Amino acid sequence: MNYMTIIARGVLILPAILLMSALACGGDPTPIVTSPPVAPGLLRVASTVSPITSIVENIGGTRIHLEGIVPEGTNSHTFKPAPSVARILADTDLIVLNGLFLEEPTLEMAGANKNPDTVVLLLGDRSISREDWQFDFSFPESQNRPNPHLWTDPMLALRYAELVRDELVRLDPSNAEYYNGNFNAFQARIIELDRGIRAVVQTIPIDNRKLLTYHDSWAYFAKRYGMTVIGAAQPSDFSEPSAQEVAHLIDQVKEFDLPSVFGSEVFPSDVLETIARESGAKFVDQLRDDDLPGNPGDPRHSYLGLMLQNMEIMIPALGGDAEALAQFDPSHVFEGDSRAIYPQ
Repeated sequence: MNYMTIIARGVLILPAILLMSALACGGDPTPIVTSPPVAPGLLRVASTVSPITSIVENIGGTRIHLEGIVPEGTNSHTFKPAPSVARILADTDLIVLNGLFLEEPTLEMAGANKNPDTVVLLLGDRSISREDWQFDFSFPESQNRPNPHLWTDPMLALRYAELVRDELVRLDPSNAEYYNGNFNAFQARIIELDRGIRAVVQTIPIDNRKLLTYHDSWAYFAKRYGMTVIGAAQPSDFSEPSAQEVAHLIDQVKEFDLPSVFGSEVFPSDVLETIARESGAKFVDQLRDDDLPGNPGDPRHSYLGLMLQNMEIMIPALGGDAEALAQFDPSHVFEGDSRAIYPQ
């Protein structure tokens, strides 16, 4: 099923949105999200995509009740929250979104249902200025909506964590020391990750430091680590690329003699597989944009695990060596059992 089909179906069900969830990527209904009881005294926080939920989880630890809204494996660009999400947003002290136009339906639902005192934190909007917006194949400048995947740059993810820490401290000052301690530990882990990524990227032959991906998720990563994104297989309207666009991408891969092109673990792409076959590149279909590895509770089910696993896949596929990250710890930084809820 292609993305145009998905979008068309989404339009057809809009009149019935109060009775059912909107379609997620792949055509499956979005799961109904229900809230378990909240322990007394905990700050209630809602978040959207799983990398952001993980960042909030690392800072808030056991002192917040955290619920993710966007199920993992769902296309966050086309996601529309189920009506049951309105109840979560209405009972929440802090709503954390990426912003930069990524979660417009969720933002609209939050505005219509949240309490007057509930804070809506748009991380991307407060992390970079318009001058730093990145535009590309999936996010053309003509639409004036930038690439929103800031978290693929770990230092921008650290800025997200800083914004979350500041808001948690403001809303819950009695736990300020705890939140600050978690932020400091997360900062140390991010700095270690950043140094490790710089080291492993340097092992890639210079001519191979180029990315052709299923979706344009790597613009900020590439900018930070001196790589070049030469294109993506998914256009801005989430349809299939035209035959002319496919031919151009094949020519680019041949021109640069790229050893590999990268698909998604979650969203198969026959088009990208064709590009790889016609150009002679290897098709690596295991990268993840915002779907965390493993299951909740696993050490790698985290933003840090997401980045580590992507490097373990990307770097060798481009002719490099990821050994410098072999000892990196991707688990959450706080002690105790997580209270985060990741919808599946």
